[in-house]
Amino acid sequence: MELKKEFQDENADYGGKPVTNADYMVRQAQTESNARSYPRKFPFSLVKAKGSWIEDVEGNRYLDFLCGAGTLALGHNDPEIKEAMIEMLQNDAPLHTLDLMTPVKDKFVHTLISLLPKEMQPVAKIQFCSPSGTDAVDAAIKLCKTATGRSSVIAFSGGYHGMGHGAMSLTGNLNAKSKVPALMPEVHFMPYPYSYRCPFGLGGEAGTRACCQYFERVLKDPESGITRPAAVILEPIQGEGGVIPAPVEFLQTVRRVTKELDIPMIVDEIQCGVGRSGRFFAFEYADIVPDVILVSKAIGGSQPCSVVVYNSALDKWQPGAHAGTFRGNQLAMRAGTVVMNRVSKPEFLAEVREKGEILRKRMNELKEKVSIIGDIRGKGLMSGCEFVDPNGQPDCLGSLPASGEIAARVQHECFLNKLVMEKGGRNGAVMRCLCALNVSFEDLNTMLDIFEKVVVEVDKDVKK
Repeated sequence: MELKKEFQDENADYGGKPVTNADYMVRQAQTESNARSYPRKFPFSLVKAKGSWIEDVEGNRYLDFLCGAGTLALGHNDPEIKEAMIEMLQNDAPLHTLDLMTPVKDKFVHTLISLLPKEMQPVAKIQFCSPSGTDAVDAAIKLCKTATGRSSVIAFSGGYHGMGHGAMSLTGNLNAKSKVPALMPEVHFMPYPYSYRCPFGLGGEAGTRACCQYFERVLKDPESGITRPAAVILEPIQGEGGVIPAPVEFLQTVRRVTKELDIPMIVDEIQCGVGRSGRFFAFEYADIVPDVILVSKAIGGSQPCSVVVYNSALDKWQPGAHAGTFRGNQLAMRAGTVVMNRVSKPEFLAEVREKGEILRKRMNELKEKVSIIGDIRGKGLMSGCEFVDPNGQPDCLGSLPASGEIAARVQHECFLNKLVMEKGGRNGAVMRCLCALNVSFEDLNTMLDIFEKVVVEVDKDVKK
């Protein structure tokens, strides 16, 4: 595409005045990397955002069920968060502090520690990272390799841990990995329970037991070919992998086996944590205590923040062993403290669970009316709807082939109906809910009304 004449006449500083969404999309295509992704699905330019609603330059309002990929736990421009950050700005508080101590940081640290399992609180240490979850993953792997002196790492099929060189090596999705040669070596993948598409072709409790037994037998087999790992990393609820909650039995088995073999267990709570699942941490459903917890996204209260929380027994680092210029984001720590205090309240988490049940109940009712939905799953306000090709050949479990094409059509039609949702999972076939945790019941039902209307229309078209 070519820029309009008025843009071409401007100097290199791009001082023109675009008016429409299309104008901004043209300019973005000329200046930003080809790696950009969201604008290809949502071709608009945003100017306002409040709660669960966003507005583009043309005055169109959209219901936002993406919310920064789950970053905005309290929605856009929450009044309490805004007030806290404005107060810091008005009082000339330090905003960039590297890893120096401040009262704001001290409060953030002790608030987060107070929300850990009681057994972990007395021994917890925190490492602030560069402000993305990817860096927290890399930091945790470095920590565990340093502490154990070992080199291999166990990850799980379907897992997503970021796009950095080390983090991507732990990620299941092959699309991005196949284009980057020589990723971090000695990463071994184990099967993750996924009842609808069970890796053992069993499904249900039998599939979960098979995953548990395979994990334990491989790690305890002297002929497995895998040296004792420096760490085992998993998501208690896989996000990009398709919103797949790990069964309690599986999480408990991984914790038991890693303890028996003295292997640090890392839980990646970057997307499923901070109340998203209906518990502050998703691993709490299994009543386990991991060695390392990765937290990012919502923990910064809309601002960039990333931390590794770990058992002090692993703290074998020397000063400067892991660093990052922007690991002292004071606005994020102040805003994040507001989020932790609000989200951790039992009544808040109970409402998250209630809203999640409403959402999945409506979606399951929709599933019974159409032919293109194969499975509904999730916990709290982390839900997934898997689309399938009703004309495809079922597998051994009776599950129809995943259809990324149908999911993409649903996503596009939702956007045209002013609803923003993201998809993921195998073949991009799973539509995901990552709305604000304090989304109103009214907005939740509005989203479901739009979604149901779109799915019914797409289903009719597929049947033609």
